[in-house]
Amino acid sequence: MAAEDREKKVKSILVTLPRPENDKSPYFALANKYNLKLDFRAFIHVEGVPARDFRKEKINLADFTAVIFTSRNAADHFFRICEEMRYEVPADLKYFCLSETIALYLQKYIQYRKRKIFFGKQTAQDLEEVLKKHAKEKFLYPCSDVASEETQNWLLENGYDFTPAVLFRTVVSDLSDLADVFYDIIVFFSPSSIQSLFENFPDFKQNDTRIAAFGSTTHQAIADRNLILDIAAPTPEAPSMTMAVEQYIKKVNK
Repeated sequence: MAAEDREKKVKSILVTLPRPENDKSPYFALANKYNLKLDFRAFIHVEGVPARDFRKEKINLADFTAVIFTSRNAADHFFRICEEMRYEVPADLKYFCLSETIALYLQKYIQYRKRKIFFGKQTAQDLEEVLKKHAKEKFLYPCSDVASEETQNWLLENGYDFTPAVLFRTVVSDLSDLADVFYDIIVFFSPSSIQSLFENFPDFKQNDTRIAAFGSTTHQAIADRNLILDIAAPTPEAPSMTMAVEQYIKKVNK
């Protein structure tokens, strides 16, 4: 089907993320502006690795002088595992966070101003300058079973002494109640969500459903399934997913 034949009016969007806790999400503004039906549904969810399974990894928490957090999930499960193992987190432990949002989130668990906390803009490379100054630390790297290889590879290439610790797993959600529900656009953010779609609906046919996706690995997962990627982000014109979706809607909802 030619691209222009797929450009039909958009009335409904499914975002494959948990529903935001407040109404400040840009998706709500988008839905209001164009009078769209908007639903959120997590196609994947996270489950913590129990302490008994973590013990089998033979990782001694006391061996580490610093921890690298790539997400709030990583922080949640690090402090959970510490509590389950009755390990008292030392006051001099250093925290390196990929973003300021993650760093500020640590206030949930520690006295922020009294701890050594460092953060970058979004990637491990952003932390390069500060990590160089702390190159002798022994880093714990809490992650999921589908951890981003990008950060781990970068740490390896730059010779940091770090140990990955799988503290949570990404699990496919049950979507059986969506079997007979159709959306004009489905928005994806990870290869795991694409995997979830096909585990739930092995015979999924895209037909007129437009697929929007964020990030090169998600784009590749869509190509691998022979699906059509109608709306891609980030791009120079649309650095965010909502901007890309809005540009598409402006074009087709004339």
